[in-house]
Amino acid sequence: MPLALLALAIGAFGIGTTEFVIMGLLPEVAGDFGVSIPTAGLLVTGYALGVMLGAPLMTVLGTKISRKRMLMLLMGLFVAGNLLSALAPSFSVMLIGRVVASLAHGAFFGIGSVVAAGLVAPGKRAGAIAMMFTGLTVANVVGVPLGTLIGQSAGWRVTFAAVAALGVVGLVGIARLVPDLPRPQGVRLRHELAAFKNAQVLLAMAMTVLGFGGVFAAITYIAPMMTHVAGFSDSSVTWLLVLFGLGMVGGNLAGGRFADRALMPLLYVSLGALALVLALFTVTAHNKIAAAVTIVLIGALGFATVPPLQKRVLDQAHGAPTLASAVNIGAFNLGNALSAWIGGLVIAAGFGYTAPNWVGAALAAGALVLAVVSAALERRDSASGTVVTGSAPAERPAPVHH
Repeated sequence: MPLALLALAIGAFGIGTTEFVIMGLLPEVAGDFGVSIPTAGLLVTGYALGVMLGAPLMTVLGTKISRKRMLMLLMGLFVAGNLLSALAPSFSVMLIGRVVASLAHGAFFGIGSVVAAGLVAPGKRAGAIAMMFTGLTVANVVGVPLGTLIGQSAGWRVTFAAVAALGVVGLVGIARLVPDLPRPQGVRLRHELAAFKNAQVLLAMAMTVLGFGGVFAAITYIAPMMTHVAGFSDSSVTWLLVLFGLGMVGGNLAGGRFADRALMPLLYVSLGALALVLALFTVTAHNKIAAAVTIVLIGALGFATVPPLQKRVLDQAHGAPTLASAVNIGAFNLGNALSAWIGGLVIAAGFGYTAPNWVGAALAAGALVLAVVSAALERRDSASGTVVTGSAPAERPAPVHH
């Protein structure tokens, strides 16, 4: 794998850390600014909404410059947002800082996926995408627990300053290691938008929303589920989330390896197994050991879908994949937000803390159905020789001048 993927992974590590570390620091932030925990929770909601908005917006704004330069600008925006959060004199300013940082999230992973796939041979593209996303998964194992520990001992502002420093390292790495690939010729914004006329692109994004939504329906409420149902102590939740992160790392790497060989079969297996494991979680949540094992499996199966789904979007929007790739990152966050909301509804309705697992199982099963439908449509179109409408002309790389 090219060394440039390391630079992308470092940027992904910083982004993953800042996205999730706030969940462990909400009490400290709320106490410093004198706001309630639900109000402090807006820092999570605001970030998710910023990702969904920023993914298409920043990608469209970057269509006129090279992808390397856009990645550098996005990391600069990420650094600025985290510095603003670290120095925020009020809660509203910190919320603005969170939104500024989030604007870089979707476009970085979207453009980064295209760059990573372009650095390797066609048969290794899913593996290259997985290598970049490894930074995000490792953030949940190392960055988030360490950032939470730093924030609780030295202050949450130190955590966000450290994340900003990570962003600087990622920026320098991209500047030094990522090749200055020329902007593709002959591809305009209308070509990027045309990809959304392709039913296969939309189906892949819908699979992303439902599949990853299934994961977060359960994980969003892991703390009350594990303390009230499984009987873990409050302090054990951090290590349970580390187990979840380890599962994510393994699933992401496995997904990247096998997606290059058998993409659709991998989706069938991972989504079907994810639906089954989430359904079983309603039972295993009552036993500490079984619950811990299940949490690892949820992380592994959930993230095993990320490289194949991202590659599926790139393949189907092959003519102009950048915008579609970035919007698919927003789809992950849309799935997170919707599933967390639905999971909260079933808990509030009195079905108990394990009820979100049934929600997650239903969402993952829905993603599996869409995968079957997508493959069936592809076989039909292939048999009839149909050209899918909405496909943009293939990118014509500009000549590289040495």
